[in-house]
Amino acid sequence: MSTIRIPINLSHEPFRKDRPILVASAVTAILLTVVLVMLATIILREREAARESRELMARLQSQLNTINAEYASLESQLRLPANSAVLHRSAFINALLLRKGVSWTRLFADLEKVFPGSVRLVAVRPYITGDNLIQLDMVVGSQTPEPVIDLLKRLENSDLFGATSLLSSQPPSQNEPLHRYRLSVNYAQKL
Repeated sequence: MSTIRIPINLSHEPFRKDRPILVASAVTAILLTVVLVMLATIILREREAARESRELMARLQSQLNTINAEYASLESQLRLPANSAVLHRSAFINALLLRKGVSWTRLFADLEKVFPGSVRLVAVRPYITGDNLIQLDMVVGSQTPEPVIDLLKRLENSDLFGATSLLSSQPPSQNEPLHRYRLSVNYAQKL
């Protein structure tokens, strides 16, 4: 005879396997607590860094305000009528010193490298631009226009000279047998 087993549960609630769920919940709670502590630490560090940055900015701003006040005081003192003549003379002397900084020997040696033999240099005047760059204002002459065109190409292709512009031209006359051209060219000599 075979026996039939009938499962009988005498408790009020059925048996459940809650242990894995409880363990997983505890591990999740611990991980979330660790993440919370890490985030709180990061926030506090960032808050401290921001406070230090604000303090540094405030110190720098106060230094800048002090320097600006000193500058304004000196500027107003320089603009007084008694000091105005000295300021203008100083600016004039500085401009002369910059112009004297151009080496004429080196300038002519550099021009000699790029000038074709049939082109004559009639006049040259260097001047300093606002960017402390040298610009040459030149008058050149030749029997025909072709050598001047060659000169323009050589100037623009040179490492020492740069952008070249033709400002004016004059045909030969009874007094002057050469074609004359007025040029402006950048010059890369260091001051």
